[in-house]
Amino acid sequence: MARIAGIDLPKNKRGVIGLTYIYGIGKSTASKILSEAGIDENIKVQDWDDEQTGKIRAIIAEMKVEGALRSEVQLNIKRLMDIGCYRGIRHRAGLPLRGQRTKNNSRTRKGRRKTVANKKKATK
Repeated sequence: MARIAGIDLPKNKRGVIGLTYIYGIGKSTASKILSEAGIDENIKVQDWDDEQTGKIRAIIAEMKVEGALRSEVQLNIKRLMDIGCYRGIRHRAGLPLRGQRTKNNSRTRKGRRKTVANKKKATK
């Protein structure tokens, strides 16, 4: 099992898919990393030798991934909230930021709400 950037990559996956387990690396970035290292995308992670793993580690070391990237994203969100812009207010309220409607959907951001039945008014 290859360990890169503090993440254990799955052994039985193709290289391009295995690298996506690292936060901040998607499919296109993973394929660029592998082509730069001179490794075929279809080779499984378990078949990488130490030299290939070292090349990949060296390339990823130059990038901002995992903890550094997570903290940068959180600082960006905190900055938006501090300056009080529209996106920051939406973050603070836990609502969607990018123009989605909230009347019917947006359960991911708003969370699961329990509906309360209307109480009947007491008649005199």
